[in-house]
Amino acid sequence: TIDQDTLVDTTKNLFVVPEKRNIGMVFQSYAVWPHMTVFENVAFPLRIRKVKEADLTEQVMGAIKSVRLDGLDQRMPNALSGGQQQRVALARALVQKPRLLLLDEPLSNLDASLRDSMRQEIRQLQEKLTITAVIVTHDWADAKGLCDHLVVLQEGNIVQQGSPLQIVDKPANSFVAQIAHVH
Repeated sequence: TIDQDTLVDTTKNLFVVPEKRNIGMVFQSYAVWPHMTVFENVAFPLRIRKVKEADLTEQVMGAIKSVRLDGLDQRMPNALSGGQQQRVALARALVQKPRLLLLDEPLSNLDASLRDSMRQEIRQLQEKLTITAVIVTHDWADAKGLCDHLVVLQEGNIVQQGSPLQIVDKPANSFVAQIAHVH
């Protein structure tokens, strides 16, 4: 359930198809389609929803601009850097104006300097667009840089949750202390 909308309920035989759930997803590997331009990659979710071409173009170009890829809309993914491909994936997730954004290890394939700038960009976009984001990461810097609230899992169980500062100040166990770099 998201915002009182049930997406799956097996007792009622309810299953909202993914394209109607209004959830954006950014995969660890970006999952940009190599045979599509930046524009077409970003437009894909809107084409599935059969958005009118005039509206589609405006929304796609707005999403491309929001991730600072202006002027690259006709490029193919193989002509882009890793950071640019990451931003294409982010624009594709954001173009549909999702109510929830899921990010799976969104920065793990980037070098350290690009990772820092992308962390800031994602955080700024999330705040600007007021989107709730769920981010899966094993990187403490990403977690504390992207999140207001953390849930730490150990072997599939929640061992602690709270703000990054709360977790650093009072780690629940040695596992949490280790990942939060508390010594």
